[in-house]
Amino acid sequence: MSGGKKMKEKKAAAGLEEKLQLLRSVTKSNAANETSILVDASNYIKELKDKLHQEPEDAQLDSTSSSMPMPRVSVSCVEVENKKKGFRINVSLEKSQPELLTWVLEAFEEIGLDVLDADVSCAHHAAFRFEALGIGSTTHSEDAESMDVQMVRQAVLQAIKKCIDHHSSDD
Repeated sequence: MSGGKKMKEKKAAAGLEEKLQLLRSVTKSNAANETSILVDASNYIKELKDKLHQEPEDAQLDSTSSSMPMPRVSVSCVEVENKKKGFRINVSLEKSQPELLTWVLEAFEEIGLDVLDADVSCAHHAAFRFEALGIGSTTHSEDAESMDVQMVRQAVLQAIKKCIDHHSSDD
């Protein structure tokens, strides 16, 4: 065997030994040989998977308890797009909030946005989806002309925040 090959093998063995040592420390394994370390690592990964599968079940049990704080709501998407005569609005949340649709529609009313068409999907503790086409109200004609994408988006975000704050203060 040439000297270069031996050197490469030594480096590979040292690298493997370093990785096995790292694996031992992460998995808190006391095993000495390679096979036992890998078995311990496999068991550790299985335990982590089991914990991950258990957490959603625990969260469902916790959500039925009135003493638990309400989980934070993740706003997946709030998109507002300018159209010829108005706006296309898309709102998606991972979890709906009670009365969220009402809060959003009241926000539109406050800024003078009339909803022409809407598609809504929401249920208690399920995802919330809202798609709408809206135009500036003719009764608020001065506001309708100055209304822009950012104004509509901000109104939706504020409505979501107010709804969450309102329901978290009820707990």
